[in-house]
Amino acid sequence: MMPPKDRWLRDWQPEELGPTLILAWGNPARGDDALALRWLEAIAPQLPPSVAYRSEYQLLPEHALELVGRRRVLFVDASATAEPPFESLAPVMPSTDRAAFSHALSPAALLGVYRRLFPHAPLPEAMLLAIRGEDFTLGAFLSPAARQHLSAALAWARQWLANIQEER
Repeated sequence: MMPPKDRWLRDWQPEELGPTLILAWGNPARGDDALALRWLEAIAPQLPPSVAYRSEYQLLPEHALELVGRRRVLFVDASATAEPPFESLAPVMPSTDRAAFSHALSPAALLGVYRRLFPHAPLPEAMLLAIRGEDFTLGAFLSPAARQHLSAALAWARQWLANIQEER
């Protein structure tokens, strides 16, 4: 499920990219695992042009290329272990995990891939928004609790956006 306007560049040109990237991932067929995708669908129309975004099923090593030239990145995912309604964890630091060149990376592993590929490039400020999910059953819809957590995470996102706009 893609947001209405996907603002990532197919013809990758780092000098044309905005300073902020949002990477949201999840599986829309697994109930609350779709929380990050629903979050992005709701917030995308409110994003300024300086904020690029992308939704995926999982983080991949190739996403490291999208971090080049970024000042900050917000990772958004559903979590069965986050405190309700969500946790915003910063900073996310690169991982030196050797599994970082496999598929289904964590945000820390993706930053580790970026660091290995671009050892002299500045590391973007990275934060994880982990939205609490309750039911990850195949074929389920968002649970009532997840809908409430989503609303709280959207309120947080509006404040986060206001803060990064003030930094410009």
